Amino acid sequence: MSNRALLEVIALDAEDAVAAQAGGADRLELVTDMAADGLTPPRETFAAIRAAVDIPLRVMLRTTDGFAAGDAEVLLTAARELRAEGATEFVLGFLNPDGTPDLAAVEAVVAELDGCRWTFHRAIDRAADRDQLRKALSEPVPAGPDTYLTAGSAAGVDEGMPVLLAEAARRGEPGYEARILVGGGLALSHLPMLREGGVDAFHIGGAARPDGWGRPVSAAAVARWRTALD
Repeated sequence: MSNRALLEVIALDAEDAVAAQAGGADRLELVTDMAADGLTPPRETFAAIRAAVDIPLRVMLRTTDGFAAGDAEVLLTAARELRAEGATEFVLGFLNPDGTPDLAAVEAVVAELDGCRWTFHRAIDRAADRDQLRKALSEPVPAGPDTYLTAGSAAGVDEGMPVLLAEAARRGEPGYEARILVGGGLALSHLPMLREGGVDAFHIGGAARPDGWGRPVSAAAVARWRTALD
């Protein structure tokens, strides 16, 4: 069995997607509006990217900045439209004002996804109790996440490293069955410690764009990460 680490890259459009795949990305996270930390892209953008590349795509379901669910019907309509367009993998995560998981919103959206694989995103890094959130999501939802996108801390991987390593060591325990996908202030210098700790999935956004978010993904930048992971 291959021990190749998964490399996920944020893509805003088909140009990003093509460059990311050329650089060695295994999967893309599709978003729009990075000024709001990534919202749901239009179905037309998903269709264009799906036509341009053949690697898996995880589509963000998030309609407002922050981690509140917002208008439930808007979320559910977006999920239906993207499913109709052929999307089969998603990214989502909602918190109540007190930092507990908004299980009602998560359950409603996941029910609409009807068995699709999904990532619970960095809302976990803002949760009041990470362990409680993980265990809550592993029980009542129609299908729990297969992945948590996390930096271990709202402040990023530098501060979250101890949490990431501790959670990786618990893989397989109740609430810890899902894969850890590390992203949020991730740097190449973090990889040796994370890999040694058993982490095998990594997520980059700005690191794939050395000229900033106003420029497209750089295939060469992605290739540097692919080489470091291999």
